[in-house]
Order: sequence, then structure tokens, then C-alpha cells
Amino acid sequence: MTTSVALPDDLLAPSYGTGSLAAVLPAVAGALGVDVTTSTGLRAADCRDALGLPSDVQRAVVVLVDGLGLANLAERGGHAPFLRSLAADGRSVLSSFPSTTAAALATFGTGTAPGRTGLLGYTQRNPATGGLATTVSWTEQSDPYRRTKLSGPMRAEPEALQREPTVLETLVAHDVRVVSPGPGRFAGSGMTRAALRGPRYVSAEGLDAQVGTTVRELRAPGLVYLYHGAVDKAGHQHGPQSWQWGDALEETDSELRRLVRSVPRGTLVVVTADHGQVTADPARQHDVATQPELARDVVLLGGEPRATHVYVSPDAHPRDVAARWSAVLGDDALVLLRDDAVAAGWFGPVADHVLPAVGDVLVAARGAATVVDSRLHPSGAREMPGVHGSLTAAEMIVPLLVVQA
Repeated sequence: MTTSVALPDDLLAPSYGTGSLAAVLPAVAGALGVDVTTSTGLRAADCRDALGLPSDVQRAVVVLVDGLGLANLAERGGHAPFLRSLAADGRSVLSSFPSTTAAALATFGTGTAPGRTGLLGYTQRNPATGGLATTVSWTEQSDPYRRTKLSGPMRAEPEALQREPTVLETLVAHDVRVVSPGPGRFAGSGMTRAALRGPRYVSAEGLDAQVGTTVRELRAPGLVYLYHGAVDKAGHQHGPQSWQWGDALEETDSELRRLVRSVPRGTLVVVTADHGQVTADPARQHDVATQPELARDVVLLGGEPRATHVYVSPDAHPRDVAARWSAVLGDDALVLLRDDAVAAGWFGPVADHVLPAVGDVLVAARGAATVVDSRLHPSGAREMPGVHGSLTAAEMIVPLLVVQA
């Protein structure tokens, strides 16, 4: 059961039902004829029908384009005539909270929610060690506020933190041939093992090589999952309004057109994303290190500049910290206590082993605002023009593009 939280008009309430990113892989499983039910109650057939996918498919490709929000695609659609043509039917799904890669990929991979997967943002507290874990790279800073940070591998096995079965490994258990072509550095990585374990991983550097591998692998029936990160990278480095972002989208569009034209007839191709991006306003950046009312009673800061986990000193009351943050940030953020965010379903149903990793206070940025800590975040991270993580439509709504070759 969830409790309603009054949201400003510019923020969207997270959801993990049949209209969400969690439903995409179960829907594809349903199209392939496999009856999958996730631990949060999503059934393959229901997801397939809700998302308008066909049934009795023998071959399928699911492409996840990191950082390609529906608003981003609409605004820069001149760079993507093929994807824009697929978007004409208006289908979309809702990302996770936070709307960031680690949380969203785990939600996508398991068909559940961050409260079940335990992947809650770019960084989060590891309750077992007190360190700050970086989930995408699966590393941990043992004392992130020291001038010399002590970093190393995250002291948690991916399968121990993320305990939900993935949809892909469930498909493999049902004798579906599942392949994932991607950069060699991702093979066996912590993030792959946590969120997307199950497929046979094939090293393929660059989207052109991934498309070529996909076409070859689909000579036999089965599913191919393909991740592409260049659009998100261009957005972080140059901003989603930059020419570099446009170039990355153009290349993506061209290769995905080639993919659809090259796969065997009848292949189902589904293209989606984990989140969108917005352009940060440096004038609306709040630095915890330079604002005593924000730094007071805070022992650790997790998440990202658009969605912050605030971990409070045991000697302080989270309600007092939340009140100070709300007063300082004003209209630049929605500040919520952990219990209220959990009750409102921001993370979906939260497992007992996940709850200690959730911030005592949650901060969802509004407009173009960000929250950073210059003691923790290097200048490159504080100056990124393209950001994401919060609950705005631009960050939360991602395309669901469907075509059958």
C-alpha cells in the first residue's frame, strides 16, 4: 500500500506497473511466449498487452539507449528521422526513482523496483561498511570526505546486493537463447552481474559492431539485449542541446535503422531508454560544503545532483535536517523524509535489507537546479551540463519504440 504525497505540478509520481520501464522485459518475454511473473506482481502477458506487443514472436531485440528521454527525442528529432517515425504512435514508459542508470537498469532488468533491487542511485551508502558505494563502477569510497579518498572494489557481491532474479536469466531457464553484445569492459562487471545477468555476453566495441553481432546471432530464434551509452555520455559532457549530442543521436538513429532492415523478417525490435536529461543551471547549484545549514548533521551524501540521499548523524533527527534543507532549497527541490518517500512508493515495495541504504532524507531537484558537495564531487561532476535523476517529465518519461521487421 502506498500513501499519497502532494507533488508540485512539475514532478511525476514514480510507478512500477505495466506502464513503467519495469514492464518492458516482461512484455518481451510474453511476446516470446514465456510466462514470467516478477516479485512485484508484473505478469508477462499483462505487460505485453499493456505495451501493445505482438504474441508468438520467435526473435526479438531490445535496445536500451542510455539517456534518451522522450522530450530529448522530440526536441532533437531532426537528428533521428528513423526513431522519430517510430515515436509517432506516442508510446512511452515511466522510469524509476531516481531516474538514473543504476536504479533504472536494475528495474528494467528485473521487472521490479529499486526498493527490491537495492540499487538506489549513482552512489549510496553501504550499511555494512559505512562507505559510499558507486554502483555503476561497483567501487566504494571508505571515507569519501577525507582529502585523500580511500577507494577500492565495492565490498558486496553483486548477487548479494541485488537478489531479484533478472528477466533475462528467467528466459534462459525457459530455454530461450539470450545474447548480449557489448563492450568487453562490461562483461562480468558488477553492474552487469547485478542488473542484467543471464545472457551469453559477446564482446562488440561500438554500436556498429553490436548491430552486426545482433544480426548474426538472430539467425537462430531468441532474444538479443543491446545497451548503447554514447547519447548519455555526450549529454553529460556537452549537454543535451549540444551539437555533440545531436551527432551521437544521428549515429544511433542510423545504426538502429540498419538493425531493423537487417534482422530476419518477423523479428520484434523494441527501443527504449533508462532516463532523459535536462540542462543544469549553474546559478541554481547548491553546494553542501559551503552552506552550513545543509552540511549540519549530515554524515554522508549519496545519489546524484538531481536526486540526493542525505544520510543523517545518529545524534540528529531527520525531520530537523529535512526542514533546514527545505528552507534553504525552496522551490529548487522537493525534500521528503525517507519514511514518507517509502510510504509514497517512490522506490516501489522496499525489502528489509534495502531500507538501511535509503537516505534518511530524499531530495528531488526541480527546474534546472542541482545539489552537490565540493568535498565529495570533483569539478567535472559539478560542472556537467547534462544531468538527470529527478522526477520531472523530461527525466522520467522515456520512449517505447516498437517495430516488427
